[in-house]
Amino acid sequence: MDEDNAAARVIEHLRAAARSGRAGDRMPSVRELMARHRASPATVQQAIQRVAAEGLVEVRPGRGSYVAPRTAATSHDLSWQAVALGEGRPGEDLVANLVAVPKPEAIPLTSGYLDPDLQPTDALGAALSRAARRPASWGRVPVEGKEELRAWFAKEAGGELRAGDITVCAGAQEALATVFRGLGDRGDAVLVESPTYLGAIAAARDAGLKVVPVPADQDGVRPDLLQAAFERTGAKVFYCQPLHANPHGAVLSDERRTEVMRIVRGVGAFLVEDDWARGFTIDGTAPPTLVSQDTDGHVVYVRSLTKVAAPGLRVAAIGARGPAGIRLKNTRSRQDLYVAGPLQEAAIDFVTSPVWRRHLRTLQQSLRSRRDALRRALGEHLPELEIARSSGGLHLWAQLPHDVDDLELTTAAAARDVVVFPGRPWFAAEPPGSFLRLTYGGAPEHVLAEGVRRLADAMVAVRR
Repeated sequence: MDEDNAAARVIEHLRAAARSGRAGDRMPSVRELMARHRASPATVQQAIQRVAAEGLVEVRPGRGSYVAPRTAATSHDLSWQAVALGEGRPGEDLVANLVAVPKPEAIPLTSGYLDPDLQPTDALGAALSRAARRPASWGRVPVEGKEELRAWFAKEAGGELRAGDITVCAGAQEALATVFRGLGDRGDAVLVESPTYLGAIAAARDAGLKVVPVPADQDGVRPDLLQAAFERTGAKVFYCQPLHANPHGAVLSDERRTEVMRIVRGVGAFLVEDDWARGFTIDGTAPPTLVSQDTDGHVVYVRSLTKVAAPGLRVAAIGARGPAGIRLKNTRSRQDLYVAGPLQEAAIDFVTSPVWRRHLRTLQQSLRSRRDALRRALGEHLPELEIARSSGGLHLWAQLPHDVDDLELTTAAAARDVVVFPGRPWFAAEPPGSFLRLTYGGAPEHVLAEGVRRLADAMVAVRR
């Protein structure tokens, strides 16, 4: 990927500058490196951190980075590690870039988490405090998780799932890693919507799977192309986000839901339902889960509390029946024994109390207002963007004019202290154009409006 190549270029540039300079010399700034190597700000920051870890660069917060003194502690040559580690895994830094914490002064027009003002932190803090005072919270926990929490996830999923089919994980990313490692063998093909969540692409590739994209539109994945992809690749796993797909916001239509399930049953495959946006529907009513309509165990269900509550509530679940459920539980136990007891107890306390439903109602109202505000700002300042329809979730998917490169615009926006995320990493293959994922759930309305004004200035700059 271009970002991988950019990261390598930035690292080599920094190493060369550090080795040729004198201790205390100022290193190139983040903005200089972004412009020279067409790299995102997160990629540049990670490159600086890596060279700093090698002892070549000293980072001074708020002032920049400098050539480190060549003392006994910092003069060791660690370049041998590059040979020992070998070629990096494709896209291994993408998730880290996505969740990188922006500078305090930056405007976040992309984020995977709710604005702190929308997080139920008081209720979570009270729940965790109560959980911490219970001695049983600190004891051993079953690998699959606490019974009451598993029962809640099963009830939420609907259909045939029971508490015994649920395995609790430390967040959705761990759940996806477990699913891909458990259901696939290295070298297998896994089908994904295109575009799709880049964390799923990264997890599948990390499991040694070959990621095969299947185009989606505003009604979700195209069944005709899904059927063809199964026939061509022999894949046995399809990763799908039927509700407010990240990044493009599509909801799988009723007609396609039926067709997709028919195709999956016909080829004897698993459908991984990533129900990440349950609770984020702001127009109309959310459709039921696919797993609730699955009688034969083809759907493997993934649900997380992190997105809809707070980043610190790293609690998610996998739902799968039969031998698949047993395999995934065993796979999970090889990665990490269990999620901390106090966190599970706090999650149980939170989701089974009246505050949970009140939080969802308030959240949906706030997200609707912020989505509409972001749309208005885009219509006023960037009318040339094509914005995909969105009835929920956290993001708007914007297609850029043909003469604007998403990486160049991301760099130009960062120079104006606006954080956006380019579209191309969300595609497992070559993207059909340039896109941005713009988030309305991560900042207040007036901040979103200012961010769009600055983004419009960045657009003018890249077109010169």
